[in-house]
Amino acid sequence: MIATVIAASACTENKIQTPAESLLERLENQIEHGKIMFGHQDSYLYGHSWKVEADATEFDRSDIHDVTGKYPALYGMDLGGIELDSPLNIDKNDFNHMRAAAVAHHKRGGVITFSWHPMNPLTGGTTWDNTSTEVVASILPGGENHEKFMGWLSKAADYLGSIKDEEGNMIPVIFRPWHEHTRDWFWWGQNLCTTEQYVALWRMTHDYMTNVRGFNHLVWSYSPDAGGLTDDNFGEKWPGDDVVDMVGIDFYQFTSGEVYVERTRHCLALTEAFAKEHGKLMAVTEAGYEGVKYEKWWTEVLYPAMEGFPVSYVLLWRNACDENMQHHFYAPFPGHESVEDFKTFAAKDQMMFL
Repeated sequence: MIATVIAASACTENKIQTPAESLLERLENQIEHGKIMFGHQDSYLYGHSWKVEADATEFDRSDIHDVTGKYPALYGMDLGGIELDSPLNIDKNDFNHMRAAAVAHHKRGGVITFSWHPMNPLTGGTTWDNTSTEVVASILPGGENHEKFMGWLSKAADYLGSIKDEEGNMIPVIFRPWHEHTRDWFWWGQNLCTTEQYVALWRMTHDYMTNVRGFNHLVWSYSPDAGGLTDDNFGEKWPGDDVVDMVGIDFYQFTSGEVYVERTRHCLALTEAFAKEHGKLMAVTEAGYEGVKYEKWWTEVLYPAMEGFPVSYVLLWRNACDENMQHHFYAPFPGHESVEDFKTFAAKDQMMFL
């Protein structure tokens, strides 16, 4: 696997590992011991019935912690809004709070991941504005919005580069741009740009972060949506082995638990085969069942869906606290009917919490 090669090279040359290399080695060692990190989006910033105060300085509450007494091992956040200099991201989180929570989570021994839902640079619409097939073309070199988008990319880089520990060292981040590209709900989706354009977008993003900005703390994650995933289209828009470190799937339950388990295991088999072929780690990069409508979903659906696969982590989506979105949650909270089953799930030897 990639991290083993990195570690051997580091020992041979007596060089210090980069933050990204250290995280990759850590994840591989964890996989070799059969461990899966449990992750939760926005876990420290709000829960099903609470939100951090505007002047918050401590980030020690989480619905996960309220239920189990443990924190998620992986903490997910999103950069959407940073490109417009907004003080809040697309889920109304203060970017300063996000940075402080990331530092607190790292200090606890956790791992951090960021996705990015940028606005549509061609139409001015949201990231879900899929009305044009020219958006990606417009931001590639020579496109009418290239300079505009490079400014956006610079702002995203400024933020990712600001996530440092108390000694000023870069904190490693799993960066997951241009995700779910195998579907059509984002402006970079399957039928909204060509394979060549998608690959160019990914490589342009990677080149800027790595070569122009000199970042060595980003672990790059490629994550198609699992709906309709096949052997043929899994790697159809693969950006290249040199610019990706991890592969994963985003997959939510919309039908029965039985179908979800079967379909997830099929897609994880595809992911495992692809990861082995390309020497990459693998993960369930987004997952969940909105409203968790089955009290034993954790032990009878999610865990069996992943069991036996070398999954480095599973990230559950957020627990919205908006009054009009009380159904939009993916993890348990005190009083929810699945709490006891989640505790059983969390106590399994394979599952990692902090």
